[in-house]
Amino acid sequence: MSTHELYTKDPGADVWQVPASGAARFSWEAMFVGQKNGAGRERLLALYQKGKDKQWDGAKRIDWELEVDPYNPLGTPDEALTLYGTRHWSRLTEKDKGELRRHYTAWNFSQFLHGEQGAMVCAARIVESVPDLDAKFYSATQTMDEARHAEIFGRFLHEKVGMLYPINDSLQGLLGDTLRDSRWDMPYLGMQVLIEGLALAAFGMIRDTTDKPLPKQILAYVMQDEARHVAFGRMALRDYYKQLTDAELREREEFVIEGCYLMRDRLRGVEVLENFGIPRKEAEQFSEQSEFLHLFRKLLFSRIVPCVKDIGLWGERLQKAYLDMGVFEMGNSNLDLLMTQDEEIAEALDRERFAAQEADRVAEVEAAIADGAEAETEAATGTGTGTGTGNEAR
Repeated sequence: MSTHELYTKDPGADVWQVPASGAARFSWEAMFVGQKNGAGRERLLALYQKGKDKQWDGAKRIDWELEVDPYNPLGTPDEALTLYGTRHWSRLTEKDKGELRRHYTAWNFSQFLHGEQGAMVCAARIVESVPDLDAKFYSATQTMDEARHAEIFGRFLHEKVGMLYPINDSLQGLLGDTLRDSRWDMPYLGMQVLIEGLALAAFGMIRDTTDKPLPKQILAYVMQDEARHVAFGRMALRDYYKQLTDAELREREEFVIEGCYLMRDRLRGVEVLENFGIPRKEAEQFSEQSEFLHLFRKLLFSRIVPCVKDIGLWGERLQKAYLDMGVFEMGNSNLDLLMTQDEEIAEALDRERFAAQEADRVAEVEAAIADGAEAETEAATGTGTGTGTGNEAR
């Protein structure tokens, strides 16, 4: 089945073309893991080694045999749905509510899919444009990671939900701005810090609240990769931004401010409500009045604000913008702790799954041994079904 047939709305041309500018940079400095370099270079090469070690196959690591109810893919409670408590809610049948859950899951995971494809393209751009070879090495592993993520989200939508949404206008706008900028650090800033930072927080909230095993697996394993990606962006930008002038830093802060407002507005899911016949203006009002969305939106910046602060973009205008968004205090979040937890959750999930599989295999072996022992006993005593006794044979 063509993906176009699964979209709720025609996404337009098959290919979105973004004119790009900027130089491709080659480095003649040979780099290898274990080479003695400066501390920053060694950290990047160590991250590259980790990126190689942690590669995995989404077709094998994820249990795609797990069933998913397309009308309740995430176990979403009523209170989390934007229409809950509005005049429209009482008119919805149980079937309507199931369809609404399906649409919200399709919308969320479609934006994840489109964001991961954008991340793949941005990582490839970083390979092309970043000056240092160690950063090129790591970006090459990230490009593979992002390809895997796009594959996984696409498969989940195709096989388990059966519906996709086109890319959200705000996400498309930020992606376009990121890719059109000729400065080599902008794919880092736009993708690694803003788009991926926000996606990480969204992944984490769903991972930690869903009781459905398949989406939990997908998000936990993707987040394990993304923890490395954000660490890479922080290393590269922190070092580079120390060298910039105040004017150059202000330009990047303006980009962050605009990008954060775009990402905040992306979260409303107005397109879903429009598909249920609710006018856009009214859908926007419902979204802004949703207590759950306010909480969700605030938590989503838990990954972005401390990262922006860490890399050295913390001017007065940027701080004022975060105060306006109500997320300024997120700057004190412990980003390293969050990333460590992402790693540990994925590894714990693997241990649980493999322990359960091993227990099943042991049980199968024990059952086979017991069956064999019973058969031997029956043969020795002549009590097996249809065997008869020696006297009966005579």
